[in-house]
Amino acid sequence: MIFEETTLPGAFLLRPERHRDERGHFARTYCRREFEAQGLVTSFVQASTSFNEFAGTMRGMHYQAAPYAETKLVRCTRGAVYDVIIDLRAGSETYGQHFGAVLSAVNGNALYIPEGFAHGFLTLKDRSEVFYQMSAYYAPEAALGVRWDDPAFNIHWPGAVRVIKDRDAQYPDFAPEAPLRRTRGMLIPPSHRLATDVTEEAHALSGDGSSHPTRLD
Repeated sequence: MIFEETTLPGAFLLRPERHRDERGHFARTYCRREFEAQGLVTSFVQASTSFNEFAGTMRGMHYQAAPYAETKLVRCTRGAVYDVIIDLRAGSETYGQHFGAVLSAVNGNALYIPEGFAHGFLTLKDRSEVFYQMSAYYAPEAALGVRWDDPAFNIHWPGAVRVIKDRDAQYPDFAPEAPLRRTRGMLIPPSHRLATDVTEEAHALSGDGSSHPTRLD
């Protein structure tokens, strides 16, 4: 695996090292020793899949408050999504900034998302499926979110939102006094501009046609 730290410290884009032959290819998607060498979380206690019938489906931006904060490892196993994270860690130098990347079944990339980040995605193809691994159990009482189009974050999504859950569309504007923020202060730095190649890839793709509570992501 190739670990590439994003513009948000602690968050990594993971690229597979594919070994190809006449059958196709083989690639490792997780190795505890490699994760430990990068100082990353290695214990994931839940895994979930999200199937999305239509392109233009928005899910996010979700996170869990302490003491139920979770690290996520996210990959797209079918279709393609534009995956975005927002740094909501109090005291972080990149607080309020975001990072986005195309995750697809073709590129095989994954996103490692530390605790304290909001996460969401926009599907770029019909019948896209996303696979999540989480370091903490789902705690519905701690499930919070911020709005995907909140001007505080200035996220440039690569396509129109056609399907969205009412909850996700109705999160209030991000503000330091809002109780769901759970932070000592707020500083919104200049919005992180996404790399041109990532944006172009997203636009190209979007043109194609338990014993624990269940997650509603």
